Amino acid sequence: MKSIPRFMKKSCGYFNRGEKNDMERGQLAKEYFLKGYNCSQAVVLAFSDLTGLEDGMAARMASSFGGGMGRLREVCGAFSGMMIVFGILYGYDASSPTEKEEKALHYARIQELARRFREANGALVCRELLENHTKTLKAAKEKDKEQIDAMLSDSPVPTERTEAYYQKRPCPDLCAVAADILDTYMRELKEEAIR
Repeated sequence: MKSIPRFMKKSCGYFNRGEKNDMERGQLAKEYFLKGYNCSQAVVLAFSDLTGLEDGMAARMASSFGGGMGRLREVCGAFSGMMIVFGILYGYDASSPTEKEEKALHYARIQELARRFREANGALVCRELLENHTKTLKAAKEKDKEQIDAMLSDSPVPTERTEAYYQKRPCPDLCAVAADILDTYMRELKEEAIR
């Protein structure tokens, strides 16, 4: 039997997830985003019952990764949120005598999660995800050009969360997809560990 990650040994167990049991992780992440959390925070908060992090701490820890790392539009914040959660639950300890093997296994798993996210969304980079989404908005009227330009901007000033903001962004759905991919993958790892 393969080793089971720390969080699966806790009394709440992975399949008996307590208060978040009634809602799919993806839907929960999307709802957090729609409440005003950034993409990374939304995904991390959707798993806070497993990570053991208090919601305020989880939100602060993930806060810098929103908007592709502080609105730099680099690695997607939803994907970064996946990595934060996965590292907490499955990360390796550099002081372990088997650190080299654990690191290789961990990186292989990270690369698999990246493959799944890229396959589902077309990219890992926020800017590319927004540009791909913007291509679907090509029929936008000239008055929408300013909002589209603001969406692609790497200004540190967050865009106001309005109804138009949510209609023009793929972010709520990216949060949902990221959380669902991670949830599915962790279930697969649990089933594999049990065999």
